[in-house]
Amino acid sequence: MAAPCRHVGQHIKRNGRFLRINLDQLFASRGFRWTSALQQQGAEVYKESKEPIVIPRKKSWSSEAVLEALASTVHRDPTAYPYQFQDDSYLSPRTSTEFKLFSLSQESGRAAAKYFVNNNPKFFTKDFAEPHIPCLMPESVVLRLEEVSEEALKERINLRKVSAAVEMYDQLLQAGTSVSVETTQELLDLICLYCDKNPVQEGAPEVEDTEEAGEETKRRKPKGRRAADHLKTSWKENNNAERIFNLLPERDSRCYSALIRGMVKHGAYTKAFSLYTDLLNNRLSADVHTFNALISAVPDVRDKFNERWDLITELLNQMNEQKVRPNLLTFNSVLKALRRCGFLAKTYAPQTLNEMKALGIAPSLATYDHILAVFYKSGSSGPNNTDILQDMLTELEGTSFTCQDPHDVFFFSSAMRICLDSKDLELGYKVHSLLEVGDNWRLLGDSHQQSVYYGRFFSLLCMMEHIDVVLKWYSRIIPSLYYPNPQGMRDLLQALDTDGRLDLLPTIWKDIKTLGHDNKVDLVEELLSLMAREEHSPEMQESFAACALDVRSVFDSRSSTEWSTSSLSHITTLLLRANKLQQAWDMLLLFKAQNRVPSEVLLNNFLSVCQSSGAPKRAVELVQLAAAFCLPATPVLAKTALAEFQLTDEQRSILSEFEAAPEKETE
Repeated sequence: MAAPCRHVGQHIKRNGRFLRINLDQLFASRGFRWTSALQQQGAEVYKESKEPIVIPRKKSWSSEAVLEALASTVHRDPTAYPYQFQDDSYLSPRTSTEFKLFSLSQESGRAAAKYFVNNNPKFFTKDFAEPHIPCLMPESVVLRLEEVSEEALKERINLRKVSAAVEMYDQLLQAGTSVSVETTQELLDLICLYCDKNPVQEGAPEVEDTEEAGEETKRRKPKGRRAADHLKTSWKENNNAERIFNLLPERDSRCYSALIRGMVKHGAYTKAFSLYTDLLNNRLSADVHTFNALISAVPDVRDKFNERWDLITELLNQMNEQKVRPNLLTFNSVLKALRRCGFLAKTYAPQTLNEMKALGIAPSLATYDHILAVFYKSGSSGPNNTDILQDMLTELEGTSFTCQDPHDVFFFSSAMRICLDSKDLELGYKVHSLLEVGDNWRLLGDSHQQSVYYGRFFSLLCMMEHIDVVLKWYSRIIPSLYYPNPQGMRDLLQALDTDGRLDLLPTIWKDIKTLGHDNKVDLVEELLSLMAREEHSPEMQESFAACALDVRSVFDSRSSTEWSTSSLSHITTLLLRANKLQQAWDMLLLFKAQNRVPSEVLLNNFLSVCQSSGAPKRAVELVQLAAAFCLPATPVLAKTALAEFQLTDEQRSILSEFEAAPEKETE
């Protein structure tokens, strides 16, 4: 075996030398063979490449990095329902009403399950998650420390048991046990936050425990989504927060701050300013959160615009004197208060924004929303209404935001309202492109705010954009992002009418049914009027007739829906154009059943279809029906039928009576 291998090696060596000589001759003929100069240059390059290689430091990834990478590869399916409903096939909303109902029921079920788990932790002791996920395990909501001690008080504060914490605090004082300042401050924070009431535990039934709350509910009957705002608890005189505050031997700034912010939060604005005066008299300084609360309460303690701005200026000067640096919420509170300062707002809002930028504080979306509210009033028609929004969008282009103020969620809907009022499609596209940057879509707010934004955007598209583009957006945002209301569907019908795409009306009718708007009589009548306004090709008339019959079946299935004369006339007209004589006759009978009177034009059209279809019997019945309605056109119809139809003697005698009836009445 070794000898053959040796012969093979010698053969390769000999042939390799021969190949190398031939390659050198070939390269020499082309002028770039491997010369000694090139060999020297290659050696120098090799020496230079012997530099130390720097290995980059290991990059640390977050625990969600893999999930984020996978999520970036998946895009939203415009034909699917919102993600929150995809886990349960029974929670697939078709309408905005069902969306609200299903989302609330889902949250209610989740909260009820959490309430049961937290109040019965002994049944949920096994931990199947690896690694451990604390949020999936029962929370501690049951009091474990029963003895009178400061540790028991801290436990009640941490569990947000307001009444139990106040009771424990009183027991400690009665026992002569001193409570630390820090624990007392935490207790005051808890009481002021929840206005001396126990917060409703998630999933627990909400019970009004006071007669006053019941009277307040009867006196104020809230409507719509703002119902919770009318049922907010109000600050009571001499509540536990004030009592504990008065019992303190020494009161520091934090105690004052807790009470002032609680009073502002729960509507005791005058008392909050009075307590702030007491703080100044005790030569204490407030923190930035206290000033923010007081500034937001200024419009509720001053009536005149000048007085409001003077008080805001005074508070800002006191912040400067006390060396309290304002933050983003400070300036947002000023701008929000300026919205209620009338004509002064346009003067001082730009100054506030400039001062904000001078301090290096970046505005949030709430800042821009307040600016828009100051300079743009709905219904005004000034030439510079959109200039400010245009400048904002130019400055914010490509910026990704995070929520820094609760009012950040109102910017996009307000901006789109301005675009809709000014009919500025290009500006509307800019607003929407900003929404699609990063996670800015999260700042649309709750489902109501999201519906408002997309409703305005869709109305703007229907008003200003070509119908093909409108239909692309229609399929893109419905139903995954937006459930259009009746006005939105009416805007779509007008857009189809403007661009002459009435052939899509039957498809839109199916969507109207799916969205639950088939009970809106005005919307259905507009759809029928568009289909019956003009005569189209036979194919379109067939589809329109099928759609009209479907509309009738929907109306017949609802006993509460009343037929209007226009609806009956439109459906009958559509059926006649499709030569559906029997169905059209049924609609005429429905006129009589609904105490509606058909028009003379409709009866003439029906008679013409009877002639083209060769239905003399139906023509005679039509004249009899017109006579039953006591219509003046009855003799004319009878005369036309006698002249244009081949009738039997019996039919002629019947029609002759109707033709001669007016002559007898005249005699």
